[in-house]
Amino acid sequence: MRRVVVTGLGAITPIGNSVPEFWQSIKNNKVGIDEISGFDTTEYKAHLAAEVKGFNAADVMDFKSAKRMEKFSQYAVAASIEALKDSGLELEKEDPYMVGVSVGSGIGSLSVMESNHQKLLEKGPSRINPLLVPLMITNMAAGNVSIYLGLKGKSINVVTACATGTNSIGEAYRSIQHGEADVMFAGGTESAVTPIGIGGFAALTALSSSTDPMRASIPFDKDRNGFVMGEGSGVVILEELEHALKRGAHIYAEVTGYGCTSDAHHITSPLDDGSAAARAMTLAIKESGAKPSDVDYINAHGTSTHHNDLFETRAIKLALGDDAYNVPVSSTKSMIGHLLGAAGAVEFITCVKTIEEGYIHPNVGLKETEEEMDLNYVKDNGINKDVNLVLSNSLGFGGHNATIAIKKYSGQ
Repeated sequence: MRRVVVTGLGAITPIGNSVPEFWQSIKNNKVGIDEISGFDTTEYKAHLAAEVKGFNAADVMDFKSAKRMEKFSQYAVAASIEALKDSGLELEKEDPYMVGVSVGSGIGSLSVMESNHQKLLEKGPSRINPLLVPLMITNMAAGNVSIYLGLKGKSINVVTACATGTNSIGEAYRSIQHGEADVMFAGGTESAVTPIGIGGFAALTALSSSTDPMRASIPFDKDRNGFVMGEGSGVVILEELEHALKRGAHIYAEVTGYGCTSDAHHITSPLDDGSAAARAMTLAIKESGAKPSDVDYINAHGTSTHHNDLFETRAIKLALGDDAYNVPVSSTKSMIGHLLGAAGAVEFITCVKTIEEGYIHPNVGLKETEEEMDLNYVKDNGINKDVNLVLSNSLGFGGHNATIAIKKYSGQ
């Protein structure tokens, strides 16, 4: 199998519209959650979200291109442009058929669907936007990245709900391993903080009803009562090792394992014993040629819902055994909420920066856990330590489980 390394990072998030800004906010324990600004939430059960702030598509792409994209696509293209610049790749020197895209979105654009449904009801079908479908459908994030950057290789859109970002990166990793591409732009994107998005998840009783931004997204806390919707995008550049070395690329880290399973249990609730999620972790560890005691940090899915946090805790114990109690565990969602299809991608970037800088962020807002939840959840302050092997977990509605193992690059 060909080795795969990370050579570029790009992010649009609720706490920063670039990777340096995002990472500095992570180190400052900044929480990007506030009252929803886009519509009146008076009659809604949930009032908070982690919205992207200060983003202007015209700052990173031409007006005509931006006009033909909804926000989820704009975010993906912006993150891809940053990742490209960060990587130092000169696309004109590459075989465009060996540079691909694996950028997924869990939902696509609810906003354009809502506005055009209103037009349909009020003015009839003739007033529907001719571009409704290409603006709305989930694959257009990958499509727009490919079109904007001229990437002619494999272009896919993995849709596995909250596991989308992690699966997208995992499938890009597999594509390079098997020689289908030398370079892949990989990640996830989402913009679903809309009336039907918030209303739908709230009706499912999945969202936090808290009105305190500091006590809303609190993974592993005994007072957690649902997740907070977030939005944004994370895109990374994965590259075949020899290809990266040949052009003298800066290598952030190496992807060494990918595990993927299904609960085959319930459309929204994870399997209560955590066994399928545990299997995803053990598959990723095994492919890395590692053992449970080698894992230095787990970036948990950690949604701040009762079932996820408890069942993921059980999964970690099953996967790592007694070593589970020694591994620091934290959830980036404590600061940026749940970015749905983008979550795993932004959390992957967090893991890469954790390895690069030797800093593990805390679960911001975590005060007290429950009896069975007795792992080493990082509280209060972050941890400065050498980090060699990291696991990033994502669990999606429908029973999708995905884990990626990321390792410090140690040369040939």
